[in-house]
Amino acid sequence: MRNLHNHTRKSILAFIDVFYPLFSKLMPLQTFRYAACGGANTLLDIFLYSVFYNYLFQKNVVHIGPFAVSAYIAAFLLSFVITFPVGFYLSRYVVWQQTHTRKRVQLIKYFLVVAACIVLNYVFLKTFIERLGWYPTPAKVATSIIVVAFSYYSQRNFSFKAVTK
Repeated sequence: MRNLHNHTRKSILAFIDVFYPLFSKLMPLQTFRYAACGGANTLLDIFLYSVFYNYLFQKNVVHIGPFAVSAYIAAFLLSFVITFPVGFYLSRYVVWQQTHTRKRVQLIKYFLVVAACIVLNYVFLKTFIERLGWYPTPAKVATSIIVVAFSYYSQRNFSFKAVTK
């Protein structure tokens, strides 16, 4: 398993770092890696959201026992279940490699930031779709831009803050 992890991490880094020279004057390597990993995970999230909303839930209210959840919130939650572990893996092993905090502590901090991101996602999706009348997929894209900016600064300064020894 460790060999698979090391191979996966090295392959991702090699792929991402090939493109860094194009952006080296605009941002440091770590910021570029965050943008690449976060961007890929965000694109995966938007893709899954769109597929779940349009095809799995077919834009209909989802009934779970006594609860009714709108299709766009159900699609958001289901895509989150997939992109949360992907995002943590990429953050811990590709972007913020210099941290020495234990994995469990980082996971808890990462989860707290992600929980804040969930709240922001919910609030912005509700606002853009129900109050402003936007279509769900463009609302998700706009929401993602806002939430990614918040997430970057929070992850850099809280979840994966480098601790000097």
